[in-house]
Amino acid sequence: MSVDTRIVSEVEFPAWLRALNTGFLRTPVVGDDEVASRLAHTDMSRVRGAFEQGRCVATFRSFEQRLTAVGGASIPASAVSNVTVSPTHRRRGLLSRLMAADLGEAKERGDVVSTLIAAEYPIYGRYGFGPAAWMTEWSVDVPRAGLDPRWAGPWDGGRIDLADGDEIRKFGPELHARLAARQHGVVSRDERWWQINTGQAQDPGHPWTEPYYALYRSATGEVDGMIVYHADEKWGDAKQPLNTATVRDLIALTPAAERALWHFVCSVDWITTVKSGYRAPDDLLPLLLPDPRAAHVRTQADFLWVRILDVVRALEARSYTVSATLTLELHDAAGLADGRFRLDASPDGAVCAPSAASPDLVLDVRELGTLYLGDESAQRLAALGRVAEETPGAAAVADAVFRTARRAWCPDVF
Repeated sequence: MSVDTRIVSEVEFPAWLRALNTGFLRTPVVGDDEVASRLAHTDMSRVRGAFEQGRCVATFRSFEQRLTAVGGASIPASAVSNVTVSPTHRRRGLLSRLMAADLGEAKERGDVVSTLIAAEYPIYGRYGFGPAAWMTEWSVDVPRAGLDPRWAGPWDGGRIDLADGDEIRKFGPELHARLAARQHGVVSRDERWWQINTGQAQDPGHPWTEPYYALYRSATGEVDGMIVYHADEKWGDAKQPLNTATVRDLIALTPAAERALWHFVCSVDWITTVKSGYRAPDDLLPLLLPDPRAAHVRTQADFLWVRILDVVRALEARSYTVSATLTLELHDAAGLADGRFRLDASPDGAVCAPSAASPDLVLDVRELGTLYLGDESAQRLAALGRVAEETPGAAAVADAVFRTARRAWCPDVF
């Protein structure tokens, strides 16, 4: 039987949601309230599905996003999410059809890149996506950390104040905007994000539990950081508290704010373990502790994947710390970003244009996505056979051009 892939209508949306839940191993029951709520906040022109005899058997959605490139520039991105194929329809090319249609529209729309968080590693490379930012989650053994038990607040003249959702909605968007202006890999948060993540709006299917909020204010009174966390309730056999605080969000715009917020959450009475949430792999957290071994890695994995759609705009948008010229030959099975491009990079800016010159490096577009945010080495990719070095030493030049002093970080799942 033939399977039709198309934009989903509002009438078909409940069936699409049931297929989405099935693919993510959630209950396939979808209530009317959930359908209405999601419809009100979903761009249906970018919701796709695969249908066979009226049954939705695959789901796909994209939405508007901004991605911070190296140096702080904000570039338009098409964020891919809600990708599932029902277990009865695997290996039939349905995702390939849905992805091709969405990427083609994103290219026509003028998006510079497409992004996603990959639930499974092997799937998305064949569509030109490469892992561009990784994440690490730590668990801190607070008693072992060696922090001053007499700590009663920041030593830098700043202060930490407990807050509520209203205050987070007031100060959070500006904090996030300031973070995005300096941290490559950050993706945009719209007003709906702040409403859902402070309990003002409900995310259907995800019961809300009010967390704890706190704001860090510098000695001058400026809000330079925030933390959102929740805690469990656990006691040992000897009537000793063994509670865990799990950080849901932490934005710190200065080292002082970062130090103070981590020290704060580690100093909360009864908390013996702090789970950091997903942080950059080079986060300061472990080294902020007198005993860094008190923080052990719970999770370390690829996180944000990037697919280059417009090579010229992507490479000209980011910054570079050295002056160098590279000619890249890109292979793109989808034909969206293939060709040969000369990059003239310098600290004053970059110029990229199609070129007929002999290439220095030959690589697939997915490898350019992996290199784009500066988190991977071209020399490592060359050693793996994923980058071909046509000019001796070109991979080392590429590392000098693309690598960054601090690693990329995407704080958000989407």
